Amino acid sequence: MFLTFYYFRNSMEQHRHFILFKPDGYLSQFINNQTKRSNKKLLGELGDFPDETMAIGRLDEHSEGLLLLTTDGKVSEFIRSSKVEKEYYAQIDGIISDTAIEQLKQGVEIGFDGTKYTTRKCKVFRLDEIPNLANRRKKIRDERHGPTSWVSVTLREGKFRQVRKMTAAVGYPTLRLVRVRIGKLQIDNMESGSFREVDEFEV
Repeated sequence: MFLTFYYFRNSMEQHRHFILFKPDGYLSQFINNQTKRSNKKLLGELGDFPDETMAIGRLDEHSEGLLLLTTDGKVSEFIRSSKVEKEYYAQIDGIISDTAIEQLKQGVEIGFDGTKYTTRKCKVFRLDEIPNLANRRKKIRDERHGPTSWVSVTLREGKFRQVRKMTAAVGYPTLRLVRVRIGKLQIDNMESGSFREVDEFEV
């Protein structure tokens, strides 16, 4: 029993884990597999990570916020599952209505892989104040082009560009999207592009 625990513990210690604030303009990957996108920025440009490091889940190129990195595929599989909540702050075009928020909560129809998909019920609420977030590399349009509002959206699923598709489906396109929480982990006051290494992910 003692030897089993000893070797299991040491195998876990070989893995490394990082918490990153992904800036806008970066792909959520370390290797560019698309020849047409050779000029795109990759995560490896943000720090010196082990060769085996992988991103847990994705944030699209123009989205920002909390991204977890690991060398452990089993950890990645668990965090990507529906057991762990992911919370996003979305700045949207216009002042979102109570009706639209209720629609988002109950689930809306979006396109996914060429088919229609109805999102699961989720948590959505309007933010009364503009969240205190790190500055973007590229500025979002200002109020001269019309009012904007912020909402919190918490999901247990993660279809491609899901939050953006959801807000567009109720008539309010997303202008800025920031993932602020995965389980219990939050970006807190991290600067865009910064990261820190942790012993484990307490989600």
